[in-house]
Amino acid sequence: MNKGVYLALFSIGFAQWLKIPIHYVKKKEWRPELFFGTGGMPSSHSAGVSTLTTYIALQRGLPTVDFALSLVYGLIVMYDAQGVRRQTGELTLKVNSMNDLIEKIQKDESVEFKQEKPKKLKEMLGHEPEEVIGGALLGVLVGILGHKCSKKDRKILKFKLRF
Repeated sequence: MNKGVYLALFSIGFAQWLKIPIHYVKKKEWRPELFFGTGGMPSSHSAGVSTLTTYIALQRGLPTVDFALSLVYGLIVMYDAQGVRRQTGELTLKVNSMNDLIEKIQKDESVEFKQEKPKKLKEMLGHEPEEVIGGALLGVLVGILGHKCSKKDRKILKFKLRF
């Protein structure tokens, strides 16, 4: 794999890890399982695509096809993370609350009705716009740092350290 892929994967993992302390600061509850979940601050999707796009821009330049592809792909991912996936999450909240309402109605009925309780759907699917922006900023930062730590820069750093 190339360095851009490594940096993007690192950025995704780092964003996922950051969700735990950020959630703790906001809600005062420690939830390490957030590392494996979707949604929340910052968006790991945005962080990953922003890291890759930033790294490509700095390594190859803005007028390249690979930068253009990465930028368009990243914008689609970020739009989807806060658009379609967010709406799906909100719909899921309504479906889950309907299941609770149906349960209450069934308890009040005198007719015996047997139905298996439906499995509750995952409610945190998408991102708020500020979560997407937070992930994008994290991604840009990781992309810049990754570029700065490239082999070429490390050779210059080693040369400076010798003298």
